Amino acid sequence: MDMLPPPPLAGLRVLDLSRLLPGPLATRHLADLGAEVIKIEDLAAGDDARRLGPAPGVTLHAQVDRNKRALALDLKHPAGREAFLRLAETAEVIVEGFRPGVVDRLGIGYAAVRERNPRIVYCAITGYGQTGPYRERAGHDLNYLGYAGILEQTGTAGGPPAIPSLQVADLLGGTLSAVMGILAAVLDARARGEGRHVDVAMADCAAAHHVFPLLALAAGRPEARGAGLLTGGRPNYGVYETADGRFIAVAALEPKFWTALCAALGRPDLVPHAEGEGAAHARAELEAVFRSRSREAWTALLAPVDCCVSPVLSPLEALHDPQLAARGVFVEHDGRLSSAQPVKLSGHAFAVRRPAPGHGEHGAEVLREAGFDAAEIAALQTAGVVG
Repeated sequence: MDMLPPPPLAGLRVLDLSRLLPGPLATRHLADLGAEVIKIEDLAAGDDARRLGPAPGVTLHAQVDRNKRALALDLKHPAGREAFLRLAETAEVIVEGFRPGVVDRLGIGYAAVRERNPRIVYCAITGYGQTGPYRERAGHDLNYLGYAGILEQTGTAGGPPAIPSLQVADLLGGTLSAVMGILAAVLDARARGEGRHVDVAMADCAAAHHVFPLLALAAGRPEARGAGLLTGGRPNYGVYETADGRFIAVAALEPKFWTALCAALGRPDLVPHAEGEGAAHARAELEAVFRSRSREAWTALLAPVDCCVSPVLSPLEALHDPQLAARGVFVEHDGRLSSAQPVKLSGHAFAVRRPAPGHGEHGAEVLREAGFDAAEIAALQTAGVVG
């Protein structure tokens, strides 16, 4: 049997100071791909993600911190600060999610670390970035979406803005954009021997990816909520209620798909009205048609038709969907349900190598590997600097 090569990010050492969702999920992606990630928390309560969830053990921490080790460290103590800087000498990446200026006040910011390790890639994930008039403001996903112009566009015509269940700015911005910036900077650092500071603002990343409303603005035609090409302004891209109170997603944007759908519904007369003056009438007609059968009946009827129509599944239904199951999207480890690493790479088999760590679980182990001897570790523990 052929042996698998090492994971793609084997040998990449990451110190993770971030909390809650965006940063920890970014470093989980790195850990899932083979990076060695050390989660560093304060000595008291640690990451709030440890307590955020519907039940004990079913927490955000259990989801986003697998495949990591943990160290509890008092960064406000001079010895704790020095211990972190020594650890930073052995790392390629640091990820933090504090407000701008906090890590500098602690003495562990990019400039301080760079003096000890010029190759360091130092990623700061914040709501509004390291510059600008909002840099000091607190915020969460909904705030970033509000500033980015996304929230105002999300929802149906005539209704209020809708809160998406996916944290768009947190995950597209704080997670995936951070991973992109980190890996780009790591490649550069390995080539040039010099790292970079990676400034990730979740509001920036969300706004920059709001593509179709930007197109409308560029054309001088801003669109109202629910009236855009991909927000409900056309009958061939929308969500329709079925007879049983469920929903069908129609995304028959291209003419060939729209024509096939209208034929399958017995309404070829609607083909000319995908846009323009007849679009509202076509939508009303489709609403009436889809309300005539159940979601499952429509799914069965339209499954053989190449027209980009699908059922709107609940999270529980998605868990058991045959396509997602075949792709191994969801996994269970130690009785905990989670999502797998979604990107498939040849020669790399995803695995939950270790569950999310206990608070400070690997402190002494991590310090030993970084060159601390037994006496130094004991002194840090006695001083209450390491948990």
